[in-house]
Amino acid sequence: MTHSFLMIGQSNMAGRGFLKDVPPILDEKIKMLRNGRWQMMAEPINFDRPTSGISLATTFASSWRLFHNQEDDIGLIPCADGGTSLDDWSVEGALFQNAIFQAKTAQKISTLSGILWHQGESDSHGQKYRSYTEKLSYIINTLREELNTPEIPLIVGGLGSFLTEGIYGQYFSEYSRINEALVQYAKDNEHAYFVSAEGLTGNPDNIHFDAVSQRKLGIRYFKAFQQKNNIIGILSDEEQIMNKIHNRPLTKNEKYELLQYDFAIGLVSADEFQVQFAQLK
Repeated sequence: MTHSFLMIGQSNMAGRGFLKDVPPILDEKIKMLRNGRWQMMAEPINFDRPTSGISLATTFASSWRLFHNQEDDIGLIPCADGGTSLDDWSVEGALFQNAIFQAKTAQKISTLSGILWHQGESDSHGQKYRSYTEKLSYIINTLREELNTPEIPLIVGGLGSFLTEGIYGQYFSEYSRINEALVQYAKDNEHAYFVSAEGLTGNPDNIHFDAVSQRKLGIRYFKAFQQKNNIIGILSDEEQIMNKIHNRPLTKNEKYELLQYDFAIGLVSADEFQVQFAQLK
């Protein structure tokens, strides 16, 4: 059985963590939707821009694997798009309609089990926080209606406190108001849970969560999903879970997938590929 999760929002959902900053994660039981089919996950999962990198989705899925039936697969449906506002996610717009299309495609080959949302940086100025919860409610209610999933859990994440210190800090002056709106949304709506960004840090741009923070944020998203409750601060075991995920031994199939990748990008020669492939048999 495959349990799938829709990823929507802007760049911090898509992920901009530097790939070089954390150990890679490869798991043949974690899939990503590509061309209407499930493929074995590979980071970056949500390739909305050439700058895409580590996102929260990988440790969300890996944490799910630690605490669920090991025979089941988890599928990720990447639909986040960097720099987008709530207005860009209007139900008449292309982003929303694409998310509906991708989620309905996934529903044909999996059980849609949750929605992961991270967005708000683009609405952190000009008093847009005043209408944030109203607009978000309409988007999510319409999404649930279109997908016929009225009680599907929704996880929303808080914005980083580093935003005002970044290269475009003046555009994020009201980020704390957006966080308040997200908390209020989770409080006022059933099957919606808020995840704090407390203690998380940014890339040098101080716009995007760095790779380690994305790993931690994914674990917090999973805990909110698992416990059906808000995560209001730092988890006591998030470092332990992250290390367990990073240190999981690779299966034979995963080693082969990694070998194929290394060969495709020229890290191993054809002769080396054949030798290593023979060793995997």
